[in-house]
Amino acid sequence: MDSKCGRTLFVMTTILLIQQFPLTSAQSIGVNLGLNADNLPSPKEIVELYEKYHIRFIRIFEPRHDILEALRGKPLVLAVGTRDEDVESIAQDQNVANAWVQTNVVPYIKDVKFGYIALGNEVTPGPIAPYVAKGIRNMINALTNAGIHKDIKVSAVLKGSVLAASYPPSAGAFTDEAANVVKQIAPILLQHGSPVMINTYPYFACSSEPQHISLDYALFKSTSPVVTDGGYKYYNLFDAMLDAYHAAFEKIGVSNITLVVSETGWPSAGNEPHTSKQNAKAYNKNLMQHVRGGKGTPRRPGQSLNVFIFAMFNEDLKQPGVEHNFGVFYPNKQPVYPLF
Repeated sequence: MDSKCGRTLFVMTTILLIQQFPLTSAQSIGVNLGLNADNLPSPKEIVELYEKYHIRFIRIFEPRHDILEALRGKPLVLAVGTRDEDVESIAQDQNVANAWVQTNVVPYIKDVKFGYIALGNEVTPGPIAPYVAKGIRNMINALTNAGIHKDIKVSAVLKGSVLAASYPPSAGAFTDEAANVVKQIAPILLQHGSPVMINTYPYFACSSEPQHISLDYALFKSTSPVVTDGGYKYYNLFDAMLDAYHAAFEKIGVSNITLVVSETGWPSAGNEPHTSKQNAKAYNKNLMQHVRGGKGTPRRPGQSLNVFIFAMFNEDLKQPGVEHNFGVFYPNKQPVYPLF
């Protein structure tokens, strides 16, 4: 890190308070709306299903205008992403960012509660990553130009592969490639009071290393510490994964950035014995209880956390197996298992 960047990050991390905006003022549970299926209900029916089960927050991966129309006048708070392929052009041309906001936000702003705009989905690290920081800045400028920047936070979603190490959590560190990008992103997010988004799946860690990671630890069922990391004791894998990110940020001089879990979940089928309706229900139910308990993580005790479960529906156009079965509802709107 060069000295100028180090000074900037040091100042930001020592004078900025924890970011506050509607989605981070208290613990919140939302659900991702994946649309990679050919048998889903209409947008109106989808939004009604969110309302029926009192799901207050919805995330979509691109600005689908049919979904935006269905959200008009509804109390749901929206997180919306740009398409990955649009990130580069948004970063390279302020006019493109302005047009994106004028097309996808301004026509709906009076009737739809926008909370987040994410630049792509998991494009860091990767070939698009060098454009993310400038894209965030241009998107913020576009919202400012439109006079609607105060309540909408612009962010980016990090891939799990940004971490070179994650065990124990205190060893969490970014890869060199990711660190170079995150060092550009973090000051902008801190300056504007925005969180960073991460997709965190204890399921994949547990199912890939069952000999090292117990199911109880992954499902929030452990009654005694499974991992002791210095003074920190971990009863569940979810907290350990989040604290690996906290440690990684600390190592680049960023100690108080807020994390939002933009995706987490557990499939109900496709990889038995790890997948089952019982395990999926246990993970998501215990996750919700854990988040709403407000304990934070061992490294960030008491810090509020906002989480989007993946996903609202089983999606039949995804790769067969596990990817088909992350939904908490079937396309016929019946619950896969009781959750809400």
